[in-house]
Amino acid sequence: MGTTSLELVKRIRAGVTAWGSAITEKKMFGGYCTLYNGKMSIGEIKGRLLVRVVPEKMETVLKSPFVTPMDFTGKPMKEFIFVSEGGFTTNEDLQYWIELGIEHAQLKSN
Repeated sequence: MGTTSLELVKRIRAGVTAWGSAITEKKMFGGYCTLYNGKMSIGEIKGRLLVRVVPEKMETVLKSPFVTPMDFTGKPMKEFIFVSEGGFTTNEDLQYWIELGIEHAQLKSN
């Protein structure tokens, strides 16, 4: 049985505690998103992880197993990826994606 959306949201919340008050939550894209200083960074949609990635890392990240471009609108969205459940089975795996999303938000905040 796979991870439920609520379980994934709880795991994300636990993974972003280090960023304290810089983190907010918002419902977006029919799911849940975490924002860093108001910038969307990571989220959950139908049991998949949504991650924003800096452009310089997109090509490499898209070669990772369990990763696909976010095609929410029918075509890939710039700097967005989906990670299916196999890509975040451990807390270490999930933390990698969280930090990648936070990195995007930090760079876009400057």
